[in-house]
Amino acid sequence: MAQIIIKNLRKDFGNFTAVKSSSFTIEDGEFFMLLGPSGCGKTTTLRMIAGLELPTSGEIYIDGEEVSQKRASQRDIAFVFQMFALYPHMNVRQNISYPLKSQGMPKAKVKERVAKVAKILGIEDILNKPVGGLSGGDRQRIALGRAIVREPKAFMMDEPLGALDAEFREHMSAELRALHDRMGATTVYVTHDQLEAMQMGDKIVVMNHGSVEQFGVPQDIYDWPATMFVATFIGSPSMNFLRFNGTVGIGDTSVELDGHVFEVPSQLEGCKGEIAFGVRPEHVTLDPEEGYSGKVIAIEYLGTSQIVTLETPNGTLKARIASTQEVVVGEMAGISFNPKTVTLFNNETGVALLSVNNKGVLSDG
Repeated sequence: MAQIIIKNLRKDFGNFTAVKSSSFTIEDGEFFMLLGPSGCGKTTTLRMIAGLELPTSGEIYIDGEEVSQKRASQRDIAFVFQMFALYPHMNVRQNISYPLKSQGMPKAKVKERVAKVAKILGIEDILNKPVGGLSGGDRQRIALGRAIVREPKAFMMDEPLGALDAEFREHMSAELRALHDRMGATTVYVTHDQLEAMQMGDKIVVMNHGSVEQFGVPQDIYDWPATMFVATFIGSPSMNFLRFNGTVGIGDTSVELDGHVFEVPSQLEGCKGEIAFGVRPEHVTLDPEEGYSGKVIAIEYLGTSQIVTLETPNGTLKARIASTQEVVVGEMAGISFNPKTVTLFNNETGVALLSVNNKGVLSDG
């Protein structure tokens, strides 16, 4: 398998820039997620790594070799698409073995490789069946098998589970991650589903409008979003933003909301003007003893928890609390926050005051 290095990658389609100077490194053996909404540039980035699109500028290194202007066939990668793209006139064995036969590999070696892949994927019993009557999950395994059988340096996957129903998609995501761990493969996986990215990825790049908003491990991206976009895109419900006008200096450890002082992590950047006080719903506590309060305007019961929506002097706030805690629509509730979990943002630029150059995450000081 291989390390993949992306340096200042850019892709223009006429006057439209799909990817803007992206840089990141995918380590050997990582399960790497390219995450973002439709049109953010994640699939274009994947296609450039794979050689299906040539970059306008920038460099791509696979296993130490610069490949940005090489054809896909010269990069030793395997691509798995959302639509399975199987050959309907062939059976399972023939579909999986086709890439090897097209390379002129000896029959004995082809048979050995196909048997090995079938055992890994648990499809030994359907090798001689036509693909037409198989379930979506089995067809996805076959598509994976056709990629795995080549034993490439890296796997490129473009929303490979997107065509499956929700229940089976969750099952297949766990199965795909387990398969990755057994093989130790370098995998680059495109998705718009933040839950899928958080569950499966070793590292995540979050993209928006062609740019990398943040790059890191899932927990850091969730806990310390570098931008308001990342804070909104990751998490359900997304991070709350309570807005206030004021000044935050470098090293400040408290801010004031509606006359109430709240502790925050030591700030690494300053800001003057409108500031967004960001906190996730699970880090909000409803406490009648607190002076800062909001009016309960909605309650959503979710079994073990409930989402309470409150109207505060600084904007709407959602709190995820235990379903056993009593709250009443229309009443006022005191609000407090875990200070270690608060992120402050420059509301104009959307950049967190704990981020450096809008890339990566730093812990509180």
